[in-house]
Amino acid sequence: MVDVFLAMAITIVIASFVSLYRGIEGPGIFNRIIAVNVIGTKTIVLLVLIGFIYERPDFFDIALVYAILNFIMTIAATRY
Repeated sequence: MVDVFLAMAITIVIASFVSLYRGIEGPGIFNRIIAVNVIGTKTIVLLVLIGFIYERPDFFDIALVYAILNFIMTIAATRY
């Protein structure tokens, strides 16, 4: 089961690099904001997967705080 989680984590990291490219080369500011938001969401999923792999519930709390911060930063960036 750990192998499945590791494969998922590697896939998420590769997809994050694709989103990073979109964030850097995005045609507009809103596309870049969405790309950064997607990277944040993938980071949250990655933290949850790491929590499952190492059987540490602390990572879920960290992922929840990071999700709240990601949401607040996205709202702040789109507002101004």
